[in-house]
This record gives sequence, structure tokens and C-alpha cells, in this order.
Amino acid sequence: QVQLRESGGGSVETGGSLRLSCTVSGFSYTTYCGAWIRQAPGKEREGVAAIDSDDSTSYADSVKGRFTISKDNAKNTLYLQMNSLKPEDTAMYYCAAAQVVYGGNCGIRNVAYGMDYWGKGTLVTISS
Repeated sequence: QVQLRESGGGSVETGGSLRLSCTVSGFSYTTYCGAWIRQAPGKEREGVAAIDSDDSTSYADSVKGRFTISKDNAKNTLYLQMNSLKPEDTAMYYCAAAQVVYGGNCGIRNVAYGMDYWGKGTLVTISS
């Protein structure tokens, strides 16, 4: 059974940092695309960062240079290091996975609506 569980969300001030973790079972990121997707109230779902099975990564323009996606295959865990956080980063953050991403490759343009498995999300709130 595939399961994904996020942790690490919270409330920090502008400029602060958080690291999100996503522990998974039932599959391995060695053969799956992994991604972090966020959704703020009243806004569309947005792909934040993606990492393919070959460790290639892609990011939304809004987070480039501030966020880093990584994975530890031995621990079956996906991470999102978020630095220099801004109020506009406030959202529910979800980790997701797919063996084959609907719509194309494991790129940032496809992951928001192309993943098969999702966690329940972790809330990130950035105060100004």
C-alpha cells in the first residue's frame, strides 16, 4: 500500500527557514518521480519542486535559489529545504509521487496535476 506522510510545516517569520520531510512506503523514489506541490487558499495548485529518479531537479521560478528538493532513498524520504521564506510562500504543502507523470516527464510544469499518489499535506505559514 502506497503511503506518503509529510512533516515539518509550521509558522515562521519572513526570511526564516523550514525543512519539510515526506516519508513514504509502498514504493521507492529510485524509480518514481517525486515532487512538492502547494496550494494557498483561493489559488491554483502550484508545482514547487520536482526530482526525477535520476536525481535531476526542477523548480518553480518563484522559489528558485531559495528552495532545494532532495531525497534519501535509503530512508524512503523526500525533503524540501526552504530558505528566505516570504509571506507568499504560505500554503498547504503536499508531497506527491508517480512512476509515470501524466502529461509528460517529471518536470515542474507537469507535477501539479500529473501525480498518482499524494500525502495529506503540511501547513506552512509565513508572517511578515
